[in-house]
This record gives sequence, structure tokens and C-alpha cells, in this order.
Amino acid sequence: MTNVLFMGTPEFAVPSLRALVKAGWNVGAVVTRPDRPVGRRQVPSPPAVKRAAEELGLPVWQPERVKDEEFLRRVRDLAPEVAVTAAYGRILPQELLDLPPRGCLNIHASLLPKYRGAAPIQRCLMDGQDRTGITIMKMVQALDAGPIVDQVELAVGEEDDAGTLTERLADLGARLLVDVLPRWLAGEIEPREQDESLATYAPPLCREDEKIDWSQAALAIHNRIRALRPWSGGYTLHRGKVLKIWRTTVEARTGGFGTPGEILAVDRSGVLVAAGAGALWLHQVQPEGKNRMEAEAWARGRRIETGESLGT
Repeated sequence: MTNVLFMGTPEFAVPSLRALVKAGWNVGAVVTRPDRPVGRRQVPSPPAVKRAAEELGLPVWQPERVKDEEFLRRVRDLAPEVAVTAAYGRILPQELLDLPPRGCLNIHASLLPKYRGAAPIQRCLMDGQDRTGITIMKMVQALDAGPIVDQVELAVGEEDDAGTLTERLADLGARLLVDVLPRWLAGEIEPREQDESLATYAPPLCREDEKIDWSQAALAIHNRIRALRPWSGGYTLHRGKVLKIWRTTVEARTGGFGTPGEILAVDRSGVLVAAGAGALWLHQVQPEGKNRMEAEAWARGRRIETGESLGT
């Protein structure tokens, strides 16, 4: 039976691992990142892939470094025919890429060569794209630049955020993987090189990405917030304190708005704020040190009046 080495870490990778097992592939070992401390108490927590692998009764390896000789020796002993990676979180050394006779296939959440890098889903949403997809490529020693084995598109819904889109793409990747793998091992797929002239980069998110710039258009701000949901949210300042923003919609009418960041209205719909172009309804916010709440309740509680500004 074909031996498959699976490498992945977050929830995005779990459907692919489950799909391999369900389809009858022999997953000889699952490689994932080490347990990390999370939360205020910094309690060590296993990655999602480790939890799934243990549930499936699969061997789990958690090397600190994939270049370590002991880890490479274990892979040689396993002798996988092919390796499959999905958001593992580390660039693999050439020695590891060369070990499986049929190479290493990666499941990437974009239509490569667009959005190479660590945050393809979030950057796609920030850019307001209406289409994305899954690419399965053969890995090389360059970031997401390997030849494309197969690719399928997915429409981005207006209500999608990073959480829902990640879930949909993870399921799509799992389906594509079990379709591609037997054809790949049978030598029925000729991978095609990526067009380097079309390549774009999706860098990891940082704290600066979460800061709302009210001089941007309302739609751009809305897209940024949904790209940051459900994990971090966007933030602005109100009366010198951080105000996180979790849910918004763009005001339908155009023209006649105030200066960027100015609060224009407070009603049952939420809080209407002027942007560089158009205006944005805030529906769910989180004041500093508090839980999430409806924007209207926040505004009423703080006795916020129209004419105040966010961002200072």
C-alpha cells in the first residue's frame, strides 16, 4: 500500500488529513508543529492536526526543526512514496523534498501564482477579490513557486470572512487532493510551471494590518475587517482607548458624508462613521477591556453623540 507522509498544522489542514484516511490511503505518519502555549495562562496546546491525527490513531511527529538529522532519518525509515503538506508553517529543506520518489505536494489556498505566502485568504479578502481557489503544486525550494498539479476556483461570497472562507477552502482542498493523488502517483498529470510575471505576495499579518485608516474608502475598511475576523478584528481609537471592530456593512447611499472617522449617526442599525469615500455602519464592537457588544449599546452606554471622531 502506498505510504503517505502528511504535514500540516492548523484547522485548514484537518479536512485533507481526514479525507486521505477516509479514501483509504496509508498515512504512515503525521508531522505537525510542536505544542505551543496559548491564552492568558499560557497552557501548552496541541495543533489542530495533532488532535485529529490522534483521534484517527495515526503516529504524530513534532520536530522543532525539519532539518534535524534525527527527523530526516525517521522520514527515510518511513519511506513515503509521496508527502502532502497543508499549512505546515515551515519551508522544507531540499533534502526532505527529495526523499519521497513522487515528491511533496502542497495544498495552497489561492489561485497561484496569485497570493503566494503565509496569508493568502486574508490578503485576498482585503483586496476585495470575488474569486479565489485551491492550488495543488509540487513543492520546490522557493516560496509557493512550484509547478501547478491542479487548480480549482471558488467564488468569494459577500458575507465571507476569513473564518468562513478558510473553512470552505479547506473542504475544497480536501476534495481536490483525493481526486489528484491517484492520478499524480499514476503519472497521469503533467504539472505546468507558474507564470512568474503574474505572481503576487501575501505577507503574514501584523498588528499594523489591524489598524483602521478612516481615510480609506468604506468598502476597503469593510473588506479589511472581514479579513481579520474571527481571529483579531480591526481596531481604532475612541477617546484615547482601543476600540475593536468586528462586524460592519457599507452604507448604501453615497455623498454628503463628513470628515473621515466622524460619527454621523447612532440608531438601531448601529453607528454610522464617515470614511474617505462613503460611510461604514459599525454593528459589533469591543471596547478595551470589555466583551464584544452591539455597536448601538456601546454608543448609548458611552453617551456618544454625532460629530465625535474615531481614530484619536
